Amino acid sequence: MVGFTNHGKLGLIVLRSCKQLGDMLETRIKQLRGEENTDVKYIIPIEEVRFSNGEGKIKILDTVRGKDIFILVDVGNYSCTYKMFGSENRMGPDEHFQDVKRVLSAIGGKANRITLIMPLLYSSRQHKRKGRESLDCAVALEELENLGVNAIISFDVHDPTIHNAIPNTSFENIYPTYSVLKNFINNEGDDIFKENMTVISPDTGAMDRAIYYANVLGLDVGMFYKRRDHTKIVNGKNPIVQHEYIGGPLDGKRVLIVDDMIASGESVIDIINEISKQNVSDVYVAATFAFFTEGADKFDKAYEEGKLKKLYSTNLSYIPEEIKRRPWFVETDLSKFIAKIVNTLARDDTISPLLDCTPRIRKLLKQTNQQ
Repeated sequence: MVGFTNHGKLGLIVLRSCKQLGDMLETRIKQLRGEENTDVKYIIPIEEVRFSNGEGKIKILDTVRGKDIFILVDVGNYSCTYKMFGSENRMGPDEHFQDVKRVLSAIGGKANRITLIMPLLYSSRQHKRKGRESLDCAVALEELENLGVNAIISFDVHDPTIHNAIPNTSFENIYPTYSVLKNFINNEGDDIFKENMTVISPDTGAMDRAIYYANVLGLDVGMFYKRRDHTKIVNGKNPIVQHEYIGGPLDGKRVLIVDDMIASGESVIDIINEISKQNVSDVYVAATFAFFTEGADKFDKAYEEGKLKKLYSTNLSYIPEEIKRRPWFVETDLSKFIAKIVNTLARDDTISPLLDCTPRIRKLLKQTNQQ
């Protein structure tokens, strides 16, 4: 035993990819339960072993028998490294996912119930076939189901219909819309939506999200679509030839671009450059995940040129500290929201009120309008 003093049914297994969020989550749960000044711990200690040839192993250092186990992992955390044959290697999504399977193997069927909290769904963009290619996301979900996972919690999944791969397992796709909008209002001012603003989807896939934002905020909506060159494949994709805009005029308007994730950021920057030609006012971006796979230089330039006001994202996946310090970046903390979900599920209560953010957004906007 390693000093684990929680004798209740709730246990958190936090992989190192998600350590910061996991520590915040434990603190939030203790606050919800009025245990701030106690020695109660919910994080079950583990050891993540990595051998010199690259093989790994997970050791759970305390009991999991009869507990409701919540496993936390960030498959997008590229800051985690290990040594293999003397060289430093970064962990990619495949290796993070393999560690999840190691945890499940170590649990060995002793837990009462296992819930996997994977904010960024593994291989979420590899969710459909356009030829003879792998279906990584669906295969991974089936693996998790076969290894004893009872429920999966993810956020803003690229294509929510992927849950059809495991129809007999609980799959919750949660949107951080309320938390992002609350942070947005707190930072930009109470009257931010009273001005002339349009919500824009950067592509057809994000249109449902943009329509939701527009409807709940009472704003106009527009959309860009990507015209691609289907005669070429670059980095596994058909290159974008042009972003075409569908919607009303943007002259003099504030713009809020909403998306699920920013990878290289190339598409968002292209759209920002396009709408800047229409004499827009302030441009904001809200994305659940921001990876900056090619660095943040393009966003630095857009900010310096006055084309980008702020980019809002969450702490659901790893973001380097140097990017968090950028004047245009604003982080939204989801630890309290996740703690409410975990605490509710651990008590066998329904989380449906937590998942429907529309009433809370309307209440927030009503309070804002009254100020």
